[in-house]
Amino acid sequence: MSDFSFSDALLTWFDQHGRHDLPWQVVDDPYKVWVSEIMLQQTQVKTVLQYFDRFIERFPTVETLGRASWDDVAPYWAGLGYYARARNLHKAAGIVSHQGKFPETLEQWIDLPGIGRSTAGALMSLGLRQYGVIMDGNVKRVLARFLAIEDDLSKPQHERALWQIAEDLCPETRNHDYTQAIMDLGATVCTPKKPLCLYCPMQQHCQAYQQGMEQELPFKKAKKPVPVKTANVLLIQSGDEWLWQQREAHGLWGGLYCLPIIEQATELQQIEQHFKLKAQVSSLQISHSFTHFTWLLHEKLFHVEHDQKEQLSIELNGIWLSPENAIAKGIPTAMKKLITAKQKA
Repeated sequence: MSDFSFSDALLTWFDQHGRHDLPWQVVDDPYKVWVSEIMLQQTQVKTVLQYFDRFIERFPTVETLGRASWDDVAPYWAGLGYYARARNLHKAAGIVSHQGKFPETLEQWIDLPGIGRSTAGALMSLGLRQYGVIMDGNVKRVLARFLAIEDDLSKPQHERALWQIAEDLCPETRNHDYTQAIMDLGATVCTPKKPLCLYCPMQQHCQAYQQGMEQELPFKKAKKPVPVKTANVLLIQSGDEWLWQQREAHGLWGGLYCLPIIEQATELQQIEQHFKLKAQVSSLQISHSFTHFTWLLHEKLFHVEHDQKEQLSIELNGIWLSPENAIAKGIPTAMKKLITAKQKA
């Protein structure tokens, strides 16, 4: 099957079955495409749709995002996870608004924080309506099945070879439609599990389908079991306010507000002794899974008097907030789980 017929068949399918009403599919608005591409990294479209409009309403242009403080941005990302994405987007928006124009080449996009080759290709294609090639999970899956590629695509040499294939297949004409089409095909038909091969425009020419290997490709390394870590989450309560800490800008839940989390039993004992705190009986546990580990958080509940609040906030570098006000400032999903569990208790 020639390169032309692959793109031609894909575009014909896209015209009838593709997604044409996503809120970031706006001509001449690279900023909206940029925000959507960052949100869509490791996140499904249906989840992004819950955040995108609210984010754009608050930060309608790259200038408004670039001028905003991180504390303004954090609440509009809280719950989406992978917060380094948001920090890089915020930092890059500051650079672009300072420059006064969007990047115009692939290399200029890649120079910005948080933008790799595939995202830059998407921004050239979907954002600027110029030539661009992408390689997200959907594209890898479609091409690996179409050509029955059994190589481990996490290895650089095999990924380089796949990039070359993607570039060979990618057309100059209607490039932005092709980019959206190949993502749509992977997201709606050539899905990771139970692909809908009967509805696929590539079915007759798909080598994986012909060999009955569509479920096995692309090659996946066996997943290692995810370790479980335990820690104590301190719920220090005075009236209807809890003591919250803003986490370091880098690392897990960077820049979000969080209840104090203590991983060492000795540190917990020191805090209890220093502030003369006595934990209430609590059996509440919150489990939260990340890519690399699962965190099992045990609640330690302390009620404190009003006259202790100032000392605690100074020495623990915290701020007293009601759960509702903490949510408004931006908290991770695990903290929302805890609030919900407390409300039900």
